[in-house]
Amino acid sequence: MTTATLHRTARLIASVFCLLLAAAPASAQSGEHLEAIHHPGYDPTISMPFVPAIKVKSGKLLWLSGGTALPVYHDHPHRRDQIVKYLPNDLEGQVRQTMDGIMATLKAAGGSPRDVVHLFIFRARPRIGDIGRASAVVNSYFAPFNHKPTTTNLAVLELGEPEQLVEIQVVAVVD
Repeated sequence: MTTATLHRTARLIASVFCLLLAAAPASAQSGEHLEAIHHPGYDPTISMPFVPAIKVKSGKLLWLSGGTALPVYHDHPHRRDQIVKYLPNDLEGQVRQTMDGIMATLKAAGGSPRDVVHLFIFRARPRIGDIGRASAVVNSYFAPFNHKPTTTNLAVLELGEPEQLVEIQVVAVVD
């Protein structure tokens, strides 16, 4: 599968997801925007970093641009000195820097990690165990809020720069 095909597939998934969220009924209850959905009889002792679905009860959709380990505001075209400084060959480090930028953008929009509905996590140059390492860092941003957003975690052939190991896109619901 080519990178272009993967990107088209990801855009299609995102479009379908947006249409599903837009069709969700809005009914506010106690100020909460989201409701975690579980199957009848699910076993809460099974450790899962995400929930099967989240129902949007109120609020407005917030689509964050794909975040990387580069600062949210950086030069385009990318400058080599920024690439070398912010994109080390360290998956967990890049995920942490990416999530820090995402959290700053959420805050600027009046949101918090509790408002995140879905994360699209794209990992380049995948190795065995990467999904667990990346997920552990991402989940650490939601654990203090006892919130588990839905996720899609994809391994791709390449991202915007050869040194880039991760890109994360977030969908949230805010007032």
